[in-house]
Amino acid sequence: MDKIDRMRAFALVANNASFTVAAQRMGRSARLVSKYVADLENALGVQLLNRTTRSVSLTDAGATYLALCAPLLDGFDELEDRVRNEQASLRGVIHISAPTGFGVLRLVPSLARFAEKHPNVELDLKFSDRRVSIVEEGLDLAVRIGPMRDSSLKVRQLGRMPLVVCASPAYLIRHGQPDHPKALATHECILDGNMTEPTVWRFSVNGQDEAVQVNGRFRMNAPAGSARLAISGAAIARCPAYTVADALRSGELVELFAENRVSPYVVAALFPQNRRLTTRVRALIDHLANDSALCPDGA
Repeated sequence: MDKIDRMRAFALVANNASFTVAAQRMGRSARLVSKYVADLENALGVQLLNRTTRSVSLTDAGATYLALCAPLLDGFDELEDRVRNEQASLRGVIHISAPTGFGVLRLVPSLARFAEKHPNVELDLKFSDRRVSIVEEGLDLAVRIGPMRDSSLKVRQLGRMPLVVCASPAYLIRHGQPDHPKALATHECILDGNMTEPTVWRFSVNGQDEAVQVNGRFRMNAPAGSARLAISGAAIARCPAYTVADALRSGELVELFAENRVSPYVVAALFPQNRRLTTRVRALIDHLANDSALCPDGA
């Protein structure tokens, strides 16, 4: 067990670049964690970490050792999980990252349903609208929306997220309702700063992809902000469906071109390629993939 503790201490220090954080994660003192790492280095006869008063970084040998020991630690955790826990009595902490808007509106209710079924599981959820590094942040998985660009991660698709073009009734009364996607070129549109082509909105017209050039005075990188601006009557928005679902139901917003919707966004759970999933993490991913309320408006 001492060897496992030493390996785990080293991996936590390396992934968090901090003896203090590693100690907190292990529930041990920083002095003991430092001893574990020093004992491991002495046993191997190599230095794994560069230490200064301000930083901790991996040596070349440390980077190699980390890559090889991470799957061993995951396998040991999975072995313990399988032996000690039945599916109905999962236990332990799951560290998750998710975008703020989707996390609050859709993921949190789904996690609450999972937690109710598994009372011994702790969920540590971090909201961030930046693409965090799963390994560097010490996460078990991240839920993301959009194109999945990081080839170093495994991806489990949870659903799709259509983009909804919408406006307030007040805006449509003042400016008229466009009768075709191309008519958006003459309207005030909210541009999404997260998109590679914010001034190009795509639609499915007669089974074909059609690109429409749009313009507007407002540019935002938060879909919830675009939705609120559209509700105010200032402009037409194109938002992920989850951000405007309530406003569409209440009548604060009216969907335009529903028959021309596209669903370019994938909602997915991402986790490291070289990490064997623990039983509790696998159970959570399965739950999210089967939870129809997570992406009810997906195509």
